[in-house]
Parts: sequence; C-alpha cells; structure tokens
Amino acid sequence: MDSFSLFLILIIKLLASTHQSVQNNSSQVVPINYDLSKPDKIYVLPYILNEISGITETDGTSIACIQDNSGILFIYDLKKEQITIQDYFYDKGDYEGIARADNTIYVLRSDGLLFEIAGYMSSNFKVLTYSTGIPALDNEGLCYDQKAGRLLIAPKSIPADKSDYKKKRFIYAFNLKSKELNEKPAFTFELPVIKKFVLENKIHVTADKVKKGEKHEPIIEFRPSAIGIDPITNRLFVISGAESLLYVFNMNGTIEYMKRLKPDIFPQPEGITFLKNGDMLISNEGHKEKPTIVRFNFRGKLD
Repeated sequence: MDSFSLFLILIIKLLASTHQSVQNNSSQVVPINYDLSKPDKIYVLPYILNEISGITETDGTSIACIQDNSGILFIYDLKKEQITIQDYFYDKGDYEGIARADNTIYVLRSDGLLFEIAGYMSSNFKVLTYSTGIPALDNEGLCYDQKAGRLLIAPKSIPADKSDYKKKRFIYAFNLKSKELNEKPAFTFELPVIKKFVLENKIHVTADKVKKGEKHEPIIEFRPSAIGIDPITNRLFVISGAESLLYVFNMNGTIEYMKRLKPDIFPQPEGITFLKNGDMLISNEGHKEKPTIVRFNFRGKLD
C-alpha cells in the first residue's frame, strides 16, 4: 500500500471517529411521540386509589395498580373504567413501583424489598420476596426491560454512604434469572450533563418566570418517582414528580428530551406505563384533586 492510500484511510477513520463522538455527545432534542398538552383520555379513579403510586400494563385493556401503604394489587379495566380485581398480597408498607414480566407482577417497596407475585390473575397466586440490597433509600421507580431480561429500579436518593455522588444519579438492574441485583448500576446520570442539555436547548424546567434579559440557571434534582420503557422506540422515560419533569433517555443513558409537566394535567405524577401499541399512561395521586390516569396515544409511525 502506498503512502497516499494509507493517508486516505487514516483520514476516513478519523472522520468516522469524530462523527461517532459527536453522535454520542449530541445535545439535540429528540422529540417524543406524544402531545403532553392534550391528553386523549383522562380516567378518574375511585377513592380507594387516591394514593396510587405505580401502574403497569397487563393485557392491553387493563392495568395493574398499587398504592402507598396498602399491600393490595388492583386490576383496573380501561374499557369498563372500574376495578375488576382487588387482592391482598402482603401487609401494609410503603409500596412505590410495579412492573409486569410475562405472567408475573413485581412490586417494589421503598426500602428496596421486591415482591414477586406469580400467576397474579389466579386466586392461587404465590408471593416471594427478594432483598435487593440496593444501596439507596426511597426507591420508587420500577419497570421491566424486556430486551435485557431485567427489572430497572430507580431510587430518589443517592447511596447513603456516597456523599461525593451528589451530582450523580443511578438506576439499578435486578437480574430476573439470578434474582439478584447487578453489582454495577445499569445507568449513571451526570447532573451537569443534563443541565448542559437544558441550557443548550433552552428548556424551561422550573415554574418560576424569568424576566427578559435575566440569566436563568436551571436547578436539576432528578428524583425519579416512576420509570418506563416505550416499547416502540425503546427509550427510557423517567418522571421526577417533585420537579414535575419528564426526562427521556436512549438506552445508552444519553439525555434526549425534557419537558415540564403541566400541573393542571399532572397534579402529582407517580406512575407510568406503556401499552403494546405505544400509548402512554401516567397516573396522578389525588389529594386536592381526584386520582387520575392520563392517556396519550402514540402519534408516531409504527414499523
């Protein structure tokens, strides 16, 4: 090979490497397939679900729900708009997350204890518990990552003994084969990177109004109250209820979208799930308002 050909190959490799680096560090917004300002349906829930804390799809027309302080599994029919099943699975506790994997429901308690409800549609369902040993408190987000065969668990707090992690947030993976928590976090999010994304894309993330010409420094807390994976685009949606923010990441952990949630539609968002056709459901606890599930139809083009 002559020196000129070798030079061309090196240039091509350099350009390819540069392109890959730009792609991985892209700060451009990637739109989602939902109009968050216009719900397609709002389900007003009965008072017994006033503190609904987690939802997960079951069969396309029904969802499973849990609520704070009650070890009760609820099945809510979206067509009938009513609870069709109500079963006790454990004593009172702070239950925050729920996910379905095939014929099994998993429920997350805030201290990291995981409940496995096998055959949940049967009257003879069995309940097993797993101590995940997750190194954080206030665990609220739970979803099933079907492609990886794992559950994802998102705490609101950082590990108790890791004060140097103040600018980081983690999502952990629970292996459904070994029934153990993976040693390393599945996702590590850097708050300065998210803040940079907000600034570069001029995303309004707080309720405070900014006067013209006034410098605005966004405050990013990233305290997950619910997580879910869009089955069509395979993107990770994270709701931070305390901030009223929706974060969307690709499965490499790169931030792609952020949106402040309108308080009149999302007074207290605590749960998220997706139907197989891509429709997104977000649940709100009821305090001053009644508890609701807000539905957004998938507006993208299916493959």
